Amino acid sequence: MSDVWTRNRAWIALLTAVFISSACVPALQEHRDSEVEQVIPQGFADQGSDEPSTARTDWRAFFEDPNLQRLIEEALANNQELHILQQEIRIAASEVSARSGEVLPQAGVGVDAGAGKPGSYPLERHGPRAAFEGDGRVGTEYGIGVYATWEVDVWNKLRSATKAAFFEYVATFEGRNFAITALVAEIANSYYELMALDQQLQVIDSNLAILKDALEVVRLQKQAARVTELAVQRFEAEVFKNQSQRLDVLQQIVETENTINVLVGRYPQPVTRNSADFLEITAKPVQAGLPTQLLENRPDVRRAEFELKAAEMDVEVARATFYPSLSIDAGVGLRSDRSLGLLATPESVFVGSVANLFVPLLNRRAIKAYYQSANAAQIRAVYEYERTVLTAYVECANQLSRIDKLSEALERRKEQVRVLNRSIEVSTILFNSARADYLEVLTTRSEAQESQLELVETKKNQLMAVVNMYRVLGGGWSEQLVEATP
Repeated sequence: MSDVWTRNRAWIALLTAVFISSACVPALQEHRDSEVEQVIPQGFADQGSDEPSTARTDWRAFFEDPNLQRLIEEALANNQELHILQQEIRIAASEVSARSGEVLPQAGVGVDAGAGKPGSYPLERHGPRAAFEGDGRVGTEYGIGVYATWEVDVWNKLRSATKAAFFEYVATFEGRNFAITALVAEIANSYYELMALDQQLQVIDSNLAILKDALEVVRLQKQAARVTELAVQRFEAEVFKNQSQRLDVLQQIVETENTINVLVGRYPQPVTRNSADFLEITAKPVQAGLPTQLLENRPDVRRAEFELKAAEMDVEVARATFYPSLSIDAGVGLRSDRSLGLLATPESVFVGSVANLFVPLLNRRAIKAYYQSANAAQIRAVYEYERTVLTAYVECANQLSRIDKLSEALERRKEQVRVLNRSIEVSTILFNSARADYLEVLTTRSEAQESQLELVETKKNQLMAVVNMYRVLGGGWSEQLVEATP
């Protein structure tokens, strides 16, 4: 009976320590399951469909302008932010390797020398210890050997930490994909804004040429006493106003070009584009698909999902810190009380192993704080995921509505420009026949120019709305850009 007790008392001690530790895991004041309680609507206010989302369309097929395609290709190759995110991916991959390595035994070569006085019952784990035996006097000891240690992952703490690092690693990929989506959209928007500025400059130049011709006519009419000096001054002021607007547009063109150059990763230089047919560009049709497709297509939603899984694993790691940890140490080598005695084999050869059981009893406040912090981070990740999904849905709904409204507004703007251009001809005829004064002519020209500029602005907003719809659906990043996970 005593032999059975001797053989099993280690296991009894282990089970007792486990029971005590598990019973001491503190209850959390606030706890929420990792299950997301959010219910996604079935559609976008009757505007969604079960057709494939436009997000699956490659950006090369979505943006057909070859000049814009070249800019995006150059940006994907040279953009500094993408390079930074690529290094973060490598850092995360190294963290996965480091965490996975902790599960495996650690081994190395060690050399030691020491002195001490043994107790009455010295531990014979390293072979002969003649220096520490005898009359209890202080002795020396030298050793060299190969040592190994292995923490037995009884509670899956190390494996959970590896999984957490892996989910963080995958989340960095999704973060890079999200940056690609934003980069492609930002370049396209800036490109269309640049083309719109070219069109506005063309409108101002055309109107400025007409105003200068009209100014010469008014000056001749003043000489003929048909108008006063006031009319001449008003026409001159209108010319100066357009010249000032022209300088403003030129400055905006420079700044927009440099914005694109920064995104592309190059120093300031002209941006190649063809703005002549800007108003004739057909807005690309988009399919929103089902709201549930946002969970698959939007990189920020996918990133939030993986970060949530990583937070769940962190909670498991924190919970496992309350349980006992078991490690096994082993060694083989040479040990002697004299340095030259290390060469006296086989007497100096030792082989030994020991199992260590560590039960956290003191300083549990730090362990408890770590556990509570991990749980709070997990709850935060749930809310962040729900917020990301909600934001994605609202952005899609807003852009769908915006595209519809801008398409209708664009037609109204075209009609307004057509009517006001006709009114210019009428006002000019009436003015030349002395049936309208110069103020009516100036007002009509000013309103016509303003309507033309607003038409260009509306067209730009329509194209940018389509680009933003492509972005909020999760388009722009390509499957080919995703590297294989470790």
